Amino acid sequence: MTPAELAALIRGLAVDVFTENDLDPSVLPDDVVVERPRNPEHGDYATNVAMQAAGRAGAKPRDVAGWLVDKLAATDGIDEASVAGPGFINIRLGSAAQGKIVSEILAAGEKWGHGDDYAGTKVNLEFVSANPTGPIHLGGTRWAAVGDALGRVLSARGAQVTREYYFNDHGEQINRFARSLVAAAKGEPTPEDGYGGGYIADIAAQVIEKNPDVLSGTDAEVQETFRATGVELMFAHIRESLHEFGTDFDVYFHENSLFESGAVESAVAQLKNDGKLYEHDGAWWLKSTDYGDDKDRVVIKSDGNAAYIAGDIAYAKDKFDRGFDLCIYMLGADHHGYIARLKAAAAALGYDADAVEVLIGQMVNLLRDGEAVRMSKRAGTVITLDDLVEAIGIDAARYSLIRSSVDSSLDIDLALWASQSNDNPVYYVQYGHARISSIARRAAEAGVTSEGADFGLLVHDREGELIRTLGEFPAVVTAAAHLREPHRVARYAEQLAGVFHRFYDACQILPKAGETAEPLHAARLGLAEATRQTLANALGLLGVTAPERM
Repeated sequence: MTPAELAALIRGLAVDVFTENDLDPSVLPDDVVVERPRNPEHGDYATNVAMQAAGRAGAKPRDVAGWLVDKLAATDGIDEASVAGPGFINIRLGSAAQGKIVSEILAAGEKWGHGDDYAGTKVNLEFVSANPTGPIHLGGTRWAAVGDALGRVLSARGAQVTREYYFNDHGEQINRFARSLVAAAKGEPTPEDGYGGGYIADIAAQVIEKNPDVLSGTDAEVQETFRATGVELMFAHIRESLHEFGTDFDVYFHENSLFESGAVESAVAQLKNDGKLYEHDGAWWLKSTDYGDDKDRVVIKSDGNAAYIAGDIAYAKDKFDRGFDLCIYMLGADHHGYIARLKAAAAALGYDADAVEVLIGQMVNLLRDGEAVRMSKRAGTVITLDDLVEAIGIDAARYSLIRSSVDSSLDIDLALWASQSNDNPVYYVQYGHARISSIARRAAEAGVTSEGADFGLLVHDREGELIRTLGEFPAVVTAAAHLREPHRVARYAEQLAGVFHRFYDACQILPKAGETAEPLHAARLGLAEATRQTLANALGLLGVTAPERM
């Protein structure tokens, strides 16, 4: 019996108890919280549902808890239920009910941890969206890992996720990029407002290779050729780096297409017609303060050119017109002000502002020997995705970026994450998977199988601890999806690996040389296989490999 199944059982019994005692069952929470007690001696699980609902129904919490305990104690699969303190309920499962979790995991396989709570929900998940003026820096790399993991987690819980990259190919930054390429091609210094780094010279050389006579044209022709070809080459490098990192997108949306197609003009016209824009000092302003923003925003500047938010408005309209129920934007630390303006844009267009979510990721710092690593070999002023992968590898790079909440800045110790030791979290989790894979190979050689095993034999404290930890995985994935926090899956994987290693040290899984395999060996092998499956599923949600040998 998993925690979710136990929670559903408790709620059903609580409805019966309230009805039988003339109490209003509508005060019961929709989702009963079931947790593991800090002290295992108190039981396998605990719930505070009686304390939550009794007062609202005009009853005493301990009375309600007592009625529930009587129901629980008479239920198959529950060995013991008791009231503690002001109305907590402690529950101990029977070994057969607990062992059923192992069977469920083995039957579910790769789908263990999946669910349907987001079934029918179309999610647009936009992340990275770095300007195509240079390689992806560490902030974008963090979103490449976290965004991809969030997409996997949401998909696991039933959402239809579209991963989208917003290609910023419109605006002054592209012109500065083109001028930097032209300067490099001519052997001139980088413009004062331009982009530096060895990659600029590399791309400039590639543009010349594709267009040998490029420098013989007019200034305007030279600028345009370097702009168009340079952006194409830069973005090809970005896409290749992301692909090698394990992050791919379903849609690459070109910002410039919003202007070329007339989408910006159309969205602005709609807002004018709806009275959501007003004219002041020759400019057109969005009444964004009507929708929770801290100030109104200029949409069309006094010179007639569109402000940056005009593209945001058209882009939001495009997303909702494509039928998405939820639009998640994953932006960098310097974009905090975008939260209110993007929600205001959606609301002004007539969409639900709550269907827009903006996640802000904080900065990433690399450390070597306790000192900050500041310079990239190719990008010059910033550390890039390629630099991080070269230093510690793809798996460690992804895991290190995902395992902490994006709300906080992150320091990555390169020596730690490159090490093959239990101090390295990803190595620790992957080693757990590899260790169980080794056990499975030895079991096959010895002819030991878990098929038909009686998991009710698993009564050792370490076995119980491991089973209960395994049972929590679906709830962890659910929380990661609903809270947009895939780091919960990484932290769970580390916890599970630790619990397994303790089980391995305390319980003999396979018979020793010369011994005959007993039913307990089969049950423990099945428990190990369920653990391997859960570790593999957790690592898969993070986009990290689950090696069979290390």
